[in-house]
Amino acid sequence: MGEASRRLELASLVLVAAFLFALGLNTLARAAGWFSLPHPVAHSLMLASMAVISAAVAWLSRSGRVTAVRLLDIGLVYEVVIAFGISVGDNLTPLSTQRPLEEISWVCVWIAMFPLVVPARPGKTLLAGLAAASMWPAAFFIGVAMGNPAPPTRFVLLNFLENYIAAGLALVPSFIIRKLGADVQKARQMGSYELVERLDSGGMGEVWHARHRMLARPAAIKLIRPEVLGAREGRGAEGLTRRFEREAQATAALHSPHTIELYDFGVTRDGTFYYVMEILDGLDLENLVRRFGAVPAERAIHLLLQVCDSLADAHHAGLIHRDIKPANLYACRKGLKHDFVKVLDFGLVKASWREGGEDARITRDGTISGTPAYMAPEVAKGHAEIDARVDLYALGCVGYWLVTGQPVFQAATPLETAMRHVLSPPVPPSQRTEARIPASLERVILCCLEKEPDRRPADAEEMARRLAACEVESPWTPERARGWWEIHLPPAGPRPAAHGPNDEPSIPPTVSGGMTTL
Repeated sequence: MGEASRRLELASLVLVAAFLFALGLNTLARAAGWFSLPHPVAHSLMLASMAVISAAVAWLSRSGRVTAVRLLDIGLVYEVVIAFGISVGDNLTPLSTQRPLEEISWVCVWIAMFPLVVPARPGKTLLAGLAAASMWPAAFFIGVAMGNPAPPTRFVLLNFLENYIAAGLALVPSFIIRKLGADVQKARQMGSYELVERLDSGGMGEVWHARHRMLARPAAIKLIRPEVLGAREGRGAEGLTRRFEREAQATAALHSPHTIELYDFGVTRDGTFYYVMEILDGLDLENLVRRFGAVPAERAIHLLLQVCDSLADAHHAGLIHRDIKPANLYACRKGLKHDFVKVLDFGLVKASWREGGEDARITRDGTISGTPAYMAPEVAKGHAEIDARVDLYALGCVGYWLVTGQPVFQAATPLETAMRHVLSPPVPPSQRTEARIPASLERVILCCLEKEPDRRPADAEEMARRLAACEVESPWTPERARGWWEIHLPPAGPRPAAHGPNDEPSIPPTVSGGMTTL
C-alpha cells in the first residue's frame, strides 16, 4: 500500500505535466491559427481543472495526512474524475463516424492501466472501472447538449462498449498485483515469520499461526488494527507507536518462565500493531472454571503461586500488569509439565469503555483501565498514583473465582460492579460454595481483597509465601495434574497463546517514574 501511494503521487505529477502541456499547446495552436476547436474555453477549463486536481492528489500523497488505505480509496475516485475530464475533451468535438473501431479513447488506456498504479480489491477495481467507463457516455450526452450532431446509434454503442471492455480487462492486473502484493507484504511486514494459517479474525484484528522461516519454532502472531487502538494520523499515532515499542521491549525483557514469551513485535506501514509469541497448548482459567467448575483449594494454590512468580518478576522491573484476570492466565502443558501457568498481555491494556458484560473496561480521561470484575478500589476511584498492589487485589479476585466459580461482585453494569469493589465488603468464599476451603487460603484471598492497599500483602513474593504456607488435605502433585489433563484435555495440538481478535486488544502504557501508567 505504501508503494502504491508513492506510485499514485508519481502518476498524478505526470498527469499535471501532461495536462499543462496540452493546455499550453492548445493555446499556442489557437494563437498561431494552426487549428480551431469548437469550444476552446471549455477545452482550456477542462485541462486546467484536471491539472489542479492532479496536483492536489500529488500533494495529498506526499503530505502523509491520510493513511495509505484511505489514500488508495481517494485514488479510485481520482480515476473516475480523470476519466470524466478525458471524456469531456473527447466529446467537445463531434464524434467521428469514419472507421470508429480504429480510434480508441485515452479513457480506455487510463482504465486499463490504472490498476497497475493503484491496485485495489477486485470488487473496488471493477466498480471504479465501470464508473470511469460511464463517464464517456455522460460526456457524450453533454456534447450533444452543447450542439454536437448525434451520430448513428451503432457508432455510439461501439464507442461506449470499448470503455466497458477496458473496465473488465482491468481486473486481470488487479488480481495479479493483489496476489503478489499480499505475498510480499506478509514476507516483509512480519519479519522472519511466515504466516501459515489464520486462526481467527474479527472486529479487533486477526490471530495467525506462523513459523519462523529459518527455525522450526512455531509461533502465534496477533495483529491489532490501528483504528481499534484509537490510533490516528500525526503525532498521536507516533506517540502510540513509541509506547507500544517501549512496553513490548519491557515485556520481552521479563525472565519468569510463567510470563508469556514474546519473540518479536512491530508496527506495519499502515499502522497495524503486531506481536509474535509462543504458542501454548491449554486453556485460560476463565474457561477452565466455566467448563469444569471450581477447582480444589490445593490446585488453586498451585496455579496462584505461578502467577505470583510472574508478577514478582514484572514488579521488580517496574511493570504493573493492570489487567490480571482469569482470561489473561493460561494453564497449559509445557514439556512434561501440566497446569503450567503463563501470564498473558503484560502492559498491553487498552483504556476504553465497552458497555455490557463483566469483561467491560472503564476509562475516564485515560486514567482508569482494567476489567471491573477484577478492579482494585483505587483504580475504580481513578487514583493517579497506584502501585503493584492493584495486581495483588486482582489476583485475590482470581483466587476467589477459582475456588467458588463466581466473581467477587456481580452487578447489572460495569460501573456498578466497579463501585462495589470500592464500597462493599466481599462475602467470604467459603460462604458461596459447598466445597471445603481451608481457612488459611480464605484469609490470603480476603487479605488481597482489602480496600486499603496497605492492608494487602506487601508484594507478590509475600503473597507467594502466604500461599505456600496454606494447609491443604493433599497437595496438588505433578501426577494429579497429569491425570486430570489426560482425562479432561487429552493432547490435541498447540493453540495460540493470545486472545482472539474479538477480545479487547491492548494499548501499551507508558513507563514513567519506575511504574507503568497510562
